[in-house]
Amino acid sequence: MAECVLIVDDDPVQRRLLENMIRKSGYDALVASGGDEALALLAADTPPVDCVVLDLVMPELDGLGLLARMREDGITVPVIVQTAHGGIDNVVSAMRAGAVDFVVKPVGLERLQVSIKNALTTRALAGELARIKRSRNGTLTFNDIVTRSPLMRAVLRNAEKTATSNIPVLIEGESGVGKELIARAIHGSGERKSKPFVAVNCGAIPDNLVESILFGHEKGAFTGATERHTGKFVEADGGTLFLDEVGELPPAAQVKLLRAVQEGEVEPVGGRKPVKIDVRLISATNRNLTDDVKAGRFREDLFYRLHVFPIAVPPLRERPEDIAELVRHFLVRFCAEEGKSIRAVSGEVLSLLTHYRWPGNVRQLENAVFRAVVLADGDTVGIGEFPQIAAQISGTHAATDRESPSELTMLADAPAMIVEPDHPAGPAWVQGGLSLLDSQGQVRPLDEVEAELIRFAITHYRGQMSEVARRLRIGRSTLYRKLESLGYADPDGKKSAESVAVE
Repeated sequence: MAECVLIVDDDPVQRRLLENMIRKSGYDALVASGGDEALALLAADTPPVDCVVLDLVMPELDGLGLLARMREDGITVPVIVQTAHGGIDNVVSAMRAGAVDFVVKPVGLERLQVSIKNALTTRALAGELARIKRSRNGTLTFNDIVTRSPLMRAVLRNAEKTATSNIPVLIEGESGVGKELIARAIHGSGERKSKPFVAVNCGAIPDNLVESILFGHEKGAFTGATERHTGKFVEADGGTLFLDEVGELPPAAQVKLLRAVQEGEVEPVGGRKPVKIDVRLISATNRNLTDDVKAGRFREDLFYRLHVFPIAVPPLRERPEDIAELVRHFLVRFCAEEGKSIRAVSGEVLSLLTHYRWPGNVRQLENAVFRAVVLADGDTVGIGEFPQIAAQISGTHAATDRESPSELTMLADAPAMIVEPDHPAGPAWVQGGLSLLDSQGQVRPLDEVEAELIRFAITHYRGQMSEVARRLRIGRSTLYRKLESLGYADPDGKKSAESVAVE
Protein backbone atom coordinates (compact mmCIF):
# COMPACT_ATOMS: atom_id res chain seq x y z
CA MET A 1 0.00 0.00 0.00
CA ALA A 2 1.40 3.41 -1.00
CA GLU A 3 1.98 6.16 1.54
CA CYS A 4 -0.88 8.62 2.00
CA VAL A 5 -0.31 12.38 1.61
CA LEU A 6 -2.90 14.80 3.00
CA ILE A 7 -3.36 18.03 0.98
CA VAL A 8 -4.72 20.95 3.01
CA ASP A 9 -5.60 23.97 0.86
CA ASP A 10 -8.68 26.19 0.56
CA ASP A 11 -8.11 26.71 -3.19
CA PRO A 12 -9.88 23.89 -5.14
CA VAL A 13 -7.72 24.43 -8.23
CA GLN A 14 -4.53 24.15 -6.21
CA ARG A 15 -5.88 21.05 -4.46
CA ARG A 16 -6.51 19.32 -7.79
CA LEU A 17 -3.07 20.24 -9.12
CA LEU A 18 -1.36 18.91 -6.00
CA GLU A 19 -3.51 15.76 -5.99
CA ASN A 20 -2.53 14.98 -9.60
CA MET A 21 1.17 15.51 -8.88
CA ILE A 22 1.07 13.39 -5.73
CA ARG A 23 -0.76 10.52 -7.41
CA LYS A 24 1.63 10.71 -10.35
CA SER A 25 4.49 10.35 -7.86
CA GLY A 26 3.05 7.05 -6.66
CA TYR A 27 1.32 8.12 -3.44
CA ASP A 28 -2.28 8.03 -2.31
CA ALA A 29 -3.81 11.47 -1.90
CA LEU A 30 -6.31 12.75 0.65
CA VAL A 31 -7.70 16.31 0.45
CA ALA A 32 -9.05 18.78 3.00
CA SER A 33 -10.35 22.30 2.31
CA GLY A 34 -9.42 23.70 5.71
CA GLY A 35 -7.58 23.21 8.98
CA ASP A 36 -10.55 21.84 10.94
CA GLU A 37 -11.30 19.20 8.31
CA ALA A 38 -7.62 18.22 8.19
CA LEU A 39 -7.45 17.90 11.97
CA ALA A 40 -10.46 15.55 11.93
CA LEU A 41 -8.85 13.36 9.25
CA LEU A 42 -5.57 13.21 11.17
CA ALA A 43 -7.35 12.29 14.40
CA ALA A 44 -9.41 9.57 12.71
CA ASP A 45 -6.26 7.98 11.24
CA THR A 46 -8.41 6.19 8.64
CA PRO A 47 -6.65 5.98 6.31
CA PRO A 48 -3.37 6.64 8.16
CA VAL A 49 -1.68 9.82 6.92
CA ASP A 50 2.09 9.70 6.35
CA CYS A 51 2.73 13.30 5.27
CA VAL A 52 0.87 16.63 5.05
CA VAL A 53 1.22 19.33 2.38
CA LEU A 54 -0.21 22.39 4.10
CA ASP A 55 -1.18 25.85 2.84
CA LEU A 56 -0.28 28.55 5.35
CA VAL A 57 -2.90 31.14 4.40
CA MET A 58 -6.43 29.80 4.91
CA PRO A 59 -9.62 31.18 6.50
CA GLU A 60 -10.58 30.15 10.04
CA LEU A 61 -7.91 27.64 11.19
CA ASP A 62 -4.85 28.58 9.12
CA GLY A 63 -1.62 26.65 8.56
CA LEU A 64 0.22 27.88 11.64
CA GLY A 65 -2.89 27.26 13.74
CA LEU A 66 -3.13 23.69 12.44
CA LEU A 67 0.54 23.07 13.24
CA ALA A 68 -0.06 24.28 16.79
CA ARG A 69 -3.12 22.05 17.20
CA MET A 70 -1.21 19.04 15.85
CA ARG A 71 1.55 19.66 18.41
CA GLU A 72 -1.03 19.94 21.22
CA ASP A 73 -2.70 16.67 20.17
CA GLY A 74 0.60 14.80 19.85
CA ILE A 75 0.24 14.24 16.07
CA THR A 76 3.75 13.70 14.70
CA VAL A 77 3.00 13.44 10.96
CA PRO A 78 5.63 15.43 8.99
CA VAL A 79 4.31 18.66 7.43
CA ILE A 80 5.49 20.42 4.28
CA VAL A 81 4.31 24.03 4.31
CA GLN A 82 3.25 25.64 1.05
CA THR A 83 2.50 29.34 0.54
CA ALA A 84 2.60 32.05 -2.11
CA HIS A 85 4.29 34.34 0.39
CA GLY A 86 7.87 33.16 0.66
CA GLY A 87 9.19 35.72 3.14
CA ILE A 88 11.81 34.68 5.65
CA ASP A 89 9.43 35.42 8.54
CA ASN A 90 6.94 32.85 7.23
CA VAL A 91 9.70 30.26 6.82
CA VAL A 92 10.98 30.79 10.38
CA SER A 93 7.47 30.70 11.88
CA ALA A 94 6.54 27.51 10.03
CA MET A 95 9.75 25.71 10.99
CA ARG A 96 9.44 26.74 14.62
CA ALA A 97 5.87 25.45 14.58
CA GLY A 98 7.07 22.00 13.51
CA ALA A 99 7.17 21.95 9.70
CA VAL A 100 9.91 19.82 8.14
CA ASP A 101 10.12 21.64 4.79
CA PHE A 102 8.91 24.76 3.01
CA VAL A 103 7.95 25.21 -0.66
CA VAL A 104 6.71 28.26 -2.57
CA LYS A 105 3.69 28.21 -4.86
CA PRO A 106 3.52 27.13 -7.58
CA VAL A 107 5.70 24.14 -6.66
CA GLY A 108 7.11 21.95 -9.41
CA LEU A 109 6.68 18.18 -9.55
CA GLU A 110 10.35 17.37 -8.96
CA ARG A 111 10.64 19.75 -5.98
CA LEU A 112 7.48 18.32 -4.43
CA GLN A 113 8.73 14.74 -4.89
CA VAL A 114 12.02 15.55 -3.17
CA SER A 115 10.24 17.23 -0.26
CA ILE A 116 7.85 14.33 0.29
CA LYS A 117 10.61 11.72 0.05
CA ASN A 118 12.77 13.60 2.55
CA ALA A 119 9.84 14.09 4.93
CA LEU A 120 8.98 10.40 4.86
CA THR A 121 12.61 9.44 5.41
CA THR A 122 12.95 11.84 8.35
CA ARG A 123 9.86 10.32 9.92
CA ALA A 124 11.11 6.77 9.37
CA LEU A 125 14.49 7.57 10.95
CA ALA A 126 12.95 9.37 13.91
CA GLY A 127 10.42 6.59 14.45
CA GLU A 128 13.08 3.90 14.29
CA LEU A 129 15.32 5.73 16.75
CA ALA A 130 12.45 6.15 19.22
CA ARG A 131 11.47 2.50 18.75
CA ILE A 132 15.02 1.32 19.49
CA LYS A 133 15.14 3.44 22.66
CA ARG A 134 11.82 2.06 23.87
CA SER A 135 12.88 -1.48 23.03
CA ARG A 136 15.99 -1.14 25.16
CA ASN A 137 13.90 0.23 28.01
CA GLY A 138 11.37 -2.58 27.63
CA THR A 139 8.48 -0.19 27.06
CA LEU A 140 7.32 -0.96 23.54
CA THR A 141 3.74 0.10 22.78
CA PHE A 142 1.25 -0.64 20.02
CA ASN A 143 2.44 2.48 18.17
CA ASP A 144 5.80 0.74 17.72
CA ILE A 145 4.29 -2.14 15.73
CA VAL A 146 4.81 -1.52 12.01
CA THR A 147 1.64 -2.22 10.03
CA ARG A 148 -0.61 -0.74 7.37
CA SER A 149 -2.89 -3.77 7.08
CA PRO A 150 -6.55 -3.31 8.10
CA LEU A 151 -6.53 -6.95 9.18
CA MET A 152 -3.55 -6.44 11.49
CA ARG A 153 -4.88 -3.12 12.78
CA ALA A 154 -8.07 -4.89 13.89
CA VAL A 155 -5.95 -7.45 15.76
CA LEU A 156 -3.99 -4.70 17.50
CA ARG A 157 -7.15 -2.82 18.49
CA ASN A 158 -8.39 -6.03 20.06
CA ALA A 159 -5.08 -6.63 21.85
CA GLU A 160 -4.97 -3.04 23.12
CA LYS A 161 -8.17 -3.67 25.10
CA THR A 162 -6.30 -6.17 27.28
CA ALA A 163 -3.51 -3.77 28.27
CA THR A 164 -5.29 -2.24 31.26
CA SER A 165 -6.51 -5.62 32.54
CA ASN A 166 -4.87 -8.67 34.10
CA ILE A 167 -6.86 -11.08 31.94
CA PRO A 168 -4.79 -14.07 30.71
CA VAL A 169 -4.01 -13.70 26.99
CA LEU A 170 -3.16 -16.47 24.53
CA ILE A 171 -1.56 -15.21 21.32
CA GLU A 172 -1.92 -17.69 18.46
CA GLY A 173 -0.15 -17.57 15.13
CA GLU A 174 2.51 -19.08 12.91
CA SER A 175 6.16 -18.84 13.82
CA GLY A 176 7.63 -15.44 12.99
CA VAL A 177 4.43 -13.36 12.87
CA GLY A 178 5.40 -11.20 15.86
CA LYS A 179 3.65 -12.78 18.84
CA GLU A 180 6.28 -11.62 21.34
CA LEU A 181 6.14 -8.09 19.94
CA ILE A 182 2.41 -7.97 20.67
CA ALA A 183 3.01 -9.35 24.15
CA ARG A 184 5.58 -6.63 24.82
CA ALA A 185 3.16 -3.99 23.50
CA ILE A 186 0.45 -5.22 25.88
CA HIS A 187 2.91 -5.00 28.77
CA GLY A 188 4.26 -1.60 27.68
CA SER A 189 0.77 -0.12 27.39
CA GLY A 190 -0.49 -1.24 30.79
CA GLU A 191 -0.03 -0.34 34.44
CA ARG A 192 2.81 -2.89 34.81
CA LYS A 193 5.07 -1.26 32.20
CA SER A 194 7.57 -0.12 34.85
CA LYS A 195 7.84 -3.69 36.16
CA PRO A 196 9.78 -6.62 34.62
CA PHE A 197 8.80 -8.30 31.36
CA VAL A 198 10.20 -11.83 31.48
CA ALA A 199 10.08 -13.97 28.33
CA VAL A 200 10.52 -17.74 28.42
CA ASN A 201 10.74 -20.02 25.37
CA CYS A 202 9.12 -23.18 26.70
CA GLY A 203 10.18 -25.17 23.65
CA ALA A 204 13.88 -24.50 24.31
CA ILE A 205 13.98 -25.77 27.90
CA PRO A 206 15.03 -29.40 28.56
CA ASP A 207 12.19 -31.38 30.13
CA ASN A 208 14.17 -32.10 33.32
CA LEU A 209 14.83 -28.38 33.92
CA VAL A 210 11.39 -26.89 33.14
CA GLU A 211 10.16 -26.83 36.73
CA SER A 212 13.42 -25.46 38.07
CA ILE A 213 13.59 -22.66 35.51
CA LEU A 214 9.93 -21.65 35.81
CA PHE A 215 9.31 -22.13 39.53
CA GLY A 216 12.83 -22.05 41.00
CA HIS A 217 14.66 -24.47 43.29
CA GLU A 218 16.35 -24.50 46.68
CA LYS A 219 20.04 -25.15 47.22
CA GLY A 220 20.71 -28.89 47.26
CA ALA A 221 17.26 -29.78 45.83
CA PHE A 222 18.94 -32.01 43.24
CA THR A 223 22.38 -32.91 41.97
CA GLY A 224 24.05 -29.78 40.67
CA ALA A 225 21.80 -27.35 42.57
CA THR A 226 24.71 -25.59 44.28
CA GLU A 227 22.76 -22.42 44.98
CA ARG A 228 19.20 -21.18 45.30
CA HIS A 229 17.37 -20.12 42.11
CA THR A 230 14.22 -17.94 42.27
CA GLY A 231 12.66 -18.97 38.91
CA LYS A 232 11.00 -16.98 36.15
CA PHE A 233 7.70 -16.53 37.96
CA VAL A 234 9.38 -14.82 40.90
CA GLU A 235 11.58 -12.77 38.54
CA ALA A 236 8.41 -11.44 36.88
CA ASP A 237 6.67 -10.65 40.18
CA GLY A 238 4.69 -7.45 39.74
CA GLY A 239 5.22 -7.52 35.97
CA THR A 240 4.46 -9.78 33.02
CA LEU A 241 5.56 -13.35 32.31
CA PHE A 242 5.47 -14.30 28.63
CA LEU A 243 5.40 -18.06 28.00
CA ASP A 244 6.31 -18.53 24.35
CA GLU A 245 5.41 -21.90 22.76
CA VAL A 246 3.46 -22.89 25.86
CA GLY A 247 2.15 -25.95 24.02
CA GLU A 248 5.62 -27.53 24.33
CA LEU A 249 5.47 -27.83 28.13
CA PRO A 250 5.67 -31.42 29.46
CA PRO A 251 2.65 -32.79 31.43
CA ALA A 252 4.31 -32.43 34.86
CA ALA A 253 5.06 -28.75 34.27
CA GLN A 254 1.51 -28.20 33.02
CA VAL A 255 0.14 -29.35 36.39
CA LYS A 256 2.32 -26.91 38.34
CA LEU A 257 1.57 -24.11 35.87
CA LEU A 258 -2.15 -24.67 36.41
CA ARG A 259 -1.69 -24.29 40.17
CA ALA A 260 0.38 -21.14 39.72
CA VAL A 261 -2.35 -19.59 37.57
CA GLN A 262 -5.16 -20.64 39.89
CA GLU A 263 -3.62 -19.92 43.28
CA GLY A 264 -1.18 -17.12 42.47
CA GLU A 265 1.70 -19.00 44.05
CA VAL A 266 4.55 -21.27 43.03
CA GLU A 267 6.37 -24.01 44.88
CA PRO A 268 10.13 -24.16 44.17
CA VAL A 269 11.72 -27.57 43.68
CA GLY A 270 12.83 -28.71 47.12
CA GLY A 271 10.96 -25.86 48.79
CA ARG A 272 9.03 -26.26 52.03
CA LYS A 273 6.32 -23.69 51.39
CA PRO A 274 4.82 -21.95 48.34
CA VAL A 275 5.82 -18.42 47.31
CA LYS A 276 3.13 -15.85 46.59
CA ILE A 277 3.42 -14.09 43.22
CA ASP A 278 1.65 -11.29 41.36
CA VAL A 279 2.21 -11.95 37.66
CA ARG A 280 0.38 -10.96 34.47
CA LEU A 281 0.47 -14.09 32.29
CA ILE A 282 0.63 -13.91 28.50
CA SER A 283 1.10 -17.13 26.53
CA ALA A 284 1.79 -17.81 22.87
CA THR A 285 1.74 -20.83 20.60
CA ASN A 286 2.12 -21.75 16.95
CA ARG A 287 0.24 -25.00 17.54
CA ASN A 288 -3.47 -25.74 17.52
CA LEU A 289 -3.99 -26.26 21.25
CA THR A 290 -7.58 -27.35 20.70
CA ASP A 291 -6.32 -30.34 18.72
CA ASP A 292 -3.64 -30.98 21.37
CA VAL A 293 -6.33 -31.04 24.07
CA LYS A 294 -8.38 -33.55 22.09
CA ALA A 295 -5.29 -35.70 21.55
CA GLY A 296 -4.38 -35.57 25.25
CA ARG A 297 -1.11 -33.69 24.72
CA PHE A 298 -2.27 -30.60 26.60
CA ARG A 299 -4.37 -30.39 29.77
CA GLU A 300 -7.91 -29.22 29.12
CA ASP A 301 -8.22 -27.35 32.44
CA LEU A 302 -4.98 -25.47 31.78
CA PHE A 303 -6.10 -24.66 28.24
CA TYR A 304 -9.23 -22.92 29.51
CA ARG A 305 -7.16 -20.99 32.06
CA LEU A 306 -4.83 -19.67 29.36
CA HIS A 307 -7.40 -19.31 26.55
CA VAL A 308 -9.42 -16.60 28.31
CA PHE A 309 -8.63 -13.88 25.73
CA PRO A 310 -7.30 -15.44 22.51
CA ILE A 311 -5.62 -13.22 19.90
CA ALA A 312 -5.02 -14.71 16.45
CA VAL A 313 -2.19 -13.00 14.53
CA PRO A 314 -2.52 -13.33 10.72
CA PRO A 315 0.50 -14.54 8.71
CA LEU A 316 2.36 -12.08 6.52
CA ARG A 317 0.93 -13.56 3.30
CA GLU A 318 -2.53 -12.39 4.42
CA ARG A 319 -1.38 -8.80 4.98
CA PRO A 320 0.77 -7.85 1.96
CA GLU A 321 0.07 -4.18 2.68
CA ASP A 322 2.68 -4.44 5.45
CA ILE A 323 5.56 -5.59 3.26
CA ALA A 324 6.68 -2.19 1.93
CA GLU A 325 6.52 -0.61 5.38
CA LEU A 326 8.40 -3.50 6.99
CA VAL A 327 11.08 -3.36 4.28
CA ARG A 328 11.60 0.33 5.01
CA HIS A 329 11.70 -0.35 8.77
CA PHE A 330 14.30 -3.12 8.46
CA LEU A 331 16.41 -1.19 5.95
CA VAL A 332 16.72 1.79 8.29
CA ARG A 333 17.89 -0.45 11.11
CA PHE A 334 20.28 -2.66 9.15
CA CYS A 335 21.81 0.24 7.22
CA ALA A 336 22.63 1.89 10.54
CA GLU A 337 24.02 -1.34 12.00
CA GLU A 338 26.09 -2.23 8.92
CA GLY A 339 27.22 1.28 8.07
CA LYS A 340 25.62 1.12 4.63
CA SER A 341 24.07 4.03 2.73
CA ILE A 342 21.17 2.64 0.70
CA ARG A 343 18.96 5.31 -0.83
CA ALA A 344 16.43 3.28 -2.82
CA VAL A 345 14.65 -0.03 -3.24
CA SER A 346 13.47 -0.72 -6.76
CA GLY A 347 9.83 -1.24 -7.67
CA GLU A 348 10.82 -4.66 -9.06
CA VAL A 349 11.95 -5.72 -5.58
CA LEU A 350 8.74 -4.48 -3.99
CA SER A 351 6.70 -6.43 -6.54
CA LEU A 352 8.80 -9.55 -5.96
CA LEU A 353 8.46 -9.41 -2.17
CA THR A 354 4.73 -8.74 -2.37
CA HIS A 355 4.15 -11.82 -4.53
CA TYR A 356 6.16 -14.15 -2.30
CA ARG A 357 4.30 -16.38 0.19
CA TRP A 358 6.66 -15.84 3.20
CA PRO A 359 6.34 -19.18 5.01
CA GLY A 360 8.65 -17.79 7.73
CA ASN A 361 6.57 -14.60 7.99
CA VAL A 362 8.05 -11.33 9.32
CA ARG A 363 11.15 -13.04 10.72
CA GLN A 364 11.96 -14.41 7.25
CA LEU A 365 11.43 -10.98 5.66
CA GLU A 366 13.70 -9.42 8.27
CA ASN A 367 16.47 -11.92 7.51
CA ALA A 368 16.01 -11.46 3.75
CA VAL A 369 16.38 -7.68 4.06
CA PHE A 370 19.43 -8.11 6.32
CA ARG A 371 21.06 -10.33 3.70
CA ALA A 372 20.16 -7.84 0.93
CA VAL A 373 21.79 -4.97 2.84
CA VAL A 374 24.98 -6.99 3.28
CA LEU A 375 24.99 -8.05 -0.40
CA ALA A 376 24.26 -4.59 -1.84
CA ASP A 377 27.30 -3.10 -3.55
CA GLY A 378 25.82 0.31 -4.29
CA ASP A 379 23.13 2.60 -2.97
CA THR A 380 20.21 0.66 -4.48
CA VAL A 381 18.72 -2.71 -3.53
CA GLY A 382 17.63 -4.70 -6.59
CA ILE A 383 16.35 -8.19 -7.37
CA GLY A 384 19.92 -9.49 -7.42
CA GLU A 385 20.01 -9.13 -3.63
CA PHE A 386 17.07 -11.57 -3.25
CA PRO A 387 18.20 -14.55 -5.38
CA GLN A 388 16.39 -17.35 -3.48
CA ILE A 389 13.07 -15.53 -3.42
CA ALA A 390 13.34 -14.54 -7.08
CA ALA A 391 14.13 -18.16 -8.00
CA GLN A 392 11.06 -19.44 -6.12
CA ILE A 393 8.77 -16.85 -7.70
CA SER A 394 9.95 -17.34 -11.28
CA GLY A 395 10.70 -21.06 -11.03
CA THR A 396 14.25 -20.43 -12.23
CA HIS A 397 17.43 -19.10 -10.66
CA ALA A 398 17.42 -15.33 -10.45
CA ALA A 399 19.76 -13.37 -12.66
CA THR A 400 22.83 -12.06 -10.90
CA ASP A 401 22.83 -8.73 -12.72
CA ARG A 402 22.17 -5.63 -10.66
CA GLU A 403 19.77 -2.99 -11.90
CA SER A 404 21.63 0.16 -12.78
CA PRO A 405 20.59 3.45 -11.17
CA SER A 406 19.48 4.73 -14.57
CA GLU A 407 16.66 2.19 -14.54
CA LEU A 408 15.22 3.66 -11.32
CA THR A 409 13.60 6.93 -10.42
CA MET A 410 16.06 8.34 -7.90
CA LEU A 411 14.06 11.09 -6.22
CA ALA A 412 16.13 12.00 -3.19
CA ASP A 413 19.50 11.47 -1.61
CA ALA A 414 17.95 9.75 1.41
CA PRO A 415 18.36 6.32 2.99
CA ALA A 416 15.88 3.46 2.83
CA MET A 417 13.49 4.87 0.25
CA ILE A 418 11.23 2.56 -1.74
CA VAL A 419 11.19 3.92 -5.27
CA GLU A 420 8.85 2.63 -7.92
CA PRO A 421 9.81 3.29 -11.55
CA ASP A 422 7.35 4.83 -13.98
CA HIS A 423 7.19 1.45 -15.74
CA PRO A 424 7.28 -1.20 -13.04
CA ALA A 425 9.06 -4.39 -13.81
CA GLY A 426 8.95 -7.91 -12.50
CA PRO A 427 11.45 -10.72 -13.06
CA ALA A 428 10.41 -11.25 -16.68
CA TRP A 429 10.56 -7.65 -17.84
CA VAL A 430 13.56 -6.24 -16.02
CA GLN A 431 15.32 -5.51 -19.32
CA GLY A 432 12.42 -3.27 -20.42
CA GLY A 433 9.32 -4.01 -22.50
CA LEU A 434 7.30 -7.15 -23.08
CA SER A 435 9.27 -9.32 -25.46
CA LEU A 436 7.26 -11.36 -27.98
CA LEU A 437 10.27 -13.33 -29.18
CA ASP A 438 12.42 -15.84 -27.33
CA SER A 439 16.22 -15.99 -27.33
CA GLN A 440 16.16 -17.96 -30.62
CA GLY A 441 14.04 -15.31 -32.33
CA GLN A 442 10.89 -17.44 -32.29
CA VAL A 443 7.46 -16.24 -31.17
CA ARG A 444 6.94 -17.05 -27.50
CA PRO A 445 4.05 -19.32 -26.39
CA LEU A 446 0.80 -17.50 -25.66
CA ASP A 447 0.58 -18.73 -22.04
CA GLU A 448 4.02 -17.28 -21.24
CA VAL A 449 3.13 -13.87 -22.66
CA GLU A 450 -0.21 -13.92 -20.83
CA ALA A 451 1.45 -14.78 -17.51
CA GLU A 452 3.98 -12.01 -17.97
CA LEU A 453 1.26 -9.49 -18.79
CA ILE A 454 -0.77 -10.41 -15.69
CA ARG A 455 2.24 -10.02 -13.39
CA PHE A 456 3.03 -6.68 -15.01
CA ALA A 457 -0.56 -5.47 -14.56
CA ILE A 458 -0.61 -6.44 -10.86
CA THR A 459 2.60 -4.48 -10.31
CA HIS A 460 1.50 -1.52 -12.43
CA TYR A 461 -1.82 -1.12 -10.63
CA ARG A 462 -0.23 -1.78 -7.20
CA GLY A 463 -2.13 -4.99 -6.53
CA GLN A 464 -5.60 -3.47 -6.95
CA MET A 465 -7.17 -6.62 -8.31
CA SER A 466 -10.45 -5.04 -9.41
CA GLU A 467 -8.56 -2.50 -11.50
CA VAL A 468 -6.28 -5.23 -12.90
CA ALA A 469 -9.28 -7.30 -14.01
CA ARG A 470 -11.00 -4.25 -15.52
CA ARG A 471 -7.93 -3.18 -17.50
CA LEU A 472 -7.31 -6.72 -18.75
CA ARG A 473 -11.03 -6.96 -19.61
CA ILE A 474 -11.54 -10.23 -17.77
CA GLY A 475 -13.69 -11.19 -14.79
CA ARG A 476 -12.17 -11.08 -11.34
CA SER A 477 -12.82 -14.81 -10.81
CA THR A 478 -11.07 -15.49 -14.14
CA LEU A 479 -8.11 -13.45 -12.94
CA TYR A 480 -7.85 -15.52 -9.77
CA ARG A 481 -7.98 -18.77 -11.75
CA LYS A 482 -5.14 -17.55 -13.93
CA LEU A 483 -3.16 -16.56 -10.81
CA GLU A 484 -3.57 -20.10 -9.47
CA SER A 485 -2.12 -21.45 -12.70
CA LEU A 486 0.90 -19.18 -12.14
CA GLY A 487 1.59 -20.87 -8.82
CA TYR A 488 -0.09 -18.54 -6.32
CA ALA A 489 -1.85 -21.36 -4.50
CA ASP A 490 -1.53 -23.17 -1.19
CA PRO A 491 0.14 -26.58 -1.15
CA ASP A 492 -3.29 -28.20 -0.91
CA GLY A 493 -4.31 -26.47 -4.11
CA LYS A 494 -6.87 -24.08 -2.64
CA LYS A 495 -7.30 -20.66 -4.14
CA SER A 496 -5.03 -18.06 -2.52
CA ALA A 497 -4.85 -15.32 -5.10
CA GLU A 498 -6.05 -12.87 -2.46
CA SER A 499 -2.55 -13.14 -0.96
CA VAL A 500 -1.13 -11.15 -3.87
CA ALA A 501 -3.69 -8.38 -3.58
CA VAL A 502 -2.76 -5.16 -1.83
CA GLU A 503 -6.09 -3.38 -2.03
